[in-house]
Amino acid sequence: MERRKFITLVGGAAAAWPLAANAQKPIVPVIGVLESGSATSPTNITAEFHAGLKESGFVEGQNVTIEYRMADAQYDRLPEIAADLAGRRVAVIAASGAFVSPLAAKSATGTIPIVFLMGADPVARHAMPAMFGGRDSVLAGGLIAYGGSYESAHRQFGIYVGRILRGEKPADLPVLQPTKFDLIINLNTAKTLGLTVPKTILAQATEVIE
Repeated sequence: MERRKFITLVGGAAAAWPLAANAQKPIVPVIGVLESGSATSPTNITAEFHAGLKESGFVEGQNVTIEYRMADAQYDRLPEIAADLAGRRVAVIAASGAFVSPLAAKSATGTIPIVFLMGADPVARHAMPAMFGGRDSVLAGGLIAYGGSYESAHRQFGIYVGRILRGEKPADLPVLQPTKFDLIINLNTAKTLGLTVPKTILAQATEVIE
């Protein structure tokens, strides 16, 4: 083989190596997170969500990317930021927070799978005993909370997102009801209101805040 032809062949092969490497590089899926609150709100994506993703084989920054969009409790912004996520053609949208988040995501796209975690606005605190659905309301001064465990729900939230990324059809994934429930009592609030919580109730509590 002539020297010039040999150099040409070697040069052509060298130029093809980067192209081949790029062709073999796996595509990293993108999760769009749509939240009605802020990064510090009780409904924010938690470590349990990432733990659920990890159970399905996905770790942020390694084999999955997450695009976060927060409405900061300005619900009128949700349609706009939901449309932004849909326009980025994310693989799945995880809608967390009040029921308006899943509805905004649903209005923004009819093709991108949506995994939703519903919540509700807390009842406004008027020196009256009230029962809430989540621990954060009691930490903020509410008397009693009884409802599905937020930690378990967020973990399942991440698991479902991961299962969709692995190729499962959203239509095959049923809407799950809570199986673990927490009873949380704030004794400081009870004292402030002049209430005595029966010992039989305290004995059943998952957590007592004093």
